[in-house]
Amino acid sequence: MKKKLLIVDDDLSILKLLNFILSKDYDIVVKNNGIEAFGWLEDGNMPKLIISDLQMPYFDGQSFVKNVKISGFYRDIPVILLSAAHDLEEQVDNMPFKVDAYIHKPFNPTTLKTAINQALQIYDATDSN
Repeated sequence: MKKKLLIVDDDLSILKLLNFILSKDYDIVVKNNGIEAFGWLEDGNMPKLIISDLQMPYFDGQSFVKNVKISGFYRDIPVILLSAAHDLEEQVDNMPFKVDAYIHKPFNPTTLKTAINQALQIYDATDSN
């Protein structure tokens, strides 16, 4: 059974690209913003990993990830930020929570797959204890 990944981005072309790149190996769920994504989580869904953009309307990526990380149910889900923000590294360094990886857009699919595999291996290792 494929592991479920939640992808949150307001850019339809990025969502389609990520779905194309990752759907062979993972069960992909896409949401257009943090409100939709958090609603999906609150409906009882539990992905193995979240990939989120930072810059989105309504409920931006930082707010979404912060709510995931402060939640008792979702805080251990690995998170990868995928963003075109020019100061992405600085934003990540200043976040009051930890993300598992961050990748600049445009991105290399191999780099993204490697980050996903590493985050899932760490999650699986700690989840089995």
